Amino acid sequence: AMTGLRPIVEGMNMGFLLLAFNQISNNMGMLRYTSGGNFTIPTVVRGPGGVGRQLGAEHSQRLEAYFHAVPGIKIVAVSTPTNAKGLMKAAIRDNNPVLFFEHVLLYNLSEDIPEGDYTCALDQADLVKEGSDVTILTYSRMRHHCLKAVEQLEKEGVSVELIDLISLKPFDMETISRSIRKTHKVLVVEECMKTGGIGAELIALITEHCFDDLDARPIRLSSQDIPTPYNGTLENLTIIQPHQIVEAAKALKAGQV
Repeated sequence: AMTGLRPIVEGMNMGFLLLAFNQISNNMGMLRYTSGGNFTIPTVVRGPGGVGRQLGAEHSQRLEAYFHAVPGIKIVAVSTPTNAKGLMKAAIRDNNPVLFFEHVLLYNLSEDIPEGDYTCALDQADLVKEGSDVTILTYSRMRHHCLKAVEQLEKEGVSVELIDLISLKPFDMETISRSIRKTHKVLVVEECMKTGGIGAELIALITEHCFDDLDARPIRLSSQDIPTPYNGTLENLTIIQPHQIVEAAKALKAGQV
């Protein structure tokens, strides 16, 4: 990248990026600054992560929160074929290093995508569905768990505004704040682990920017703080399922939290 190329690095499995943490943090993230702007680092680091189907603890990691504190990098999490293509093109063309998180269980998705050349903004969330009772913020595979939950919630009279964050660094606080001003209630659904996770940082920002607009405390549904079990039943118990999203959203609307 320092010589003018635009490398795209495949992590194969994002858990392996821990072996390159120094290069990503001290080199990719800092060289533009420490060189006084003499170098840009237009690098994309991509690959699958997240909890799969019995891949074991080391191959089921969610590293977005590990890298979230690293200055100088952008982080996106794709969730559909359409935004995967548009975000990849945008990431390659961007002059900053981009961590491009894919999910191992979303590779089998298919859909019609726009014809021709198009890009998606690296710093904008996707308003998936408009609603009036509760705002749900999510990303990556949990977008699809939330869609299943929203289908059930609509039947039970709960109107959900669903937002796919897409950009994990920086957060699109304009879209998030606008939604909270409408619904006054927010639920964060993530596959990241709870302690020090993406949801923790997001709720901190929501408290700073949107406190007066909230009618109830923000709720986060996150994975348990344990290595992901290999056993399939136990694995499912460590991550959030659609029925838990339904229960939390209903409780929020009813003022039971």
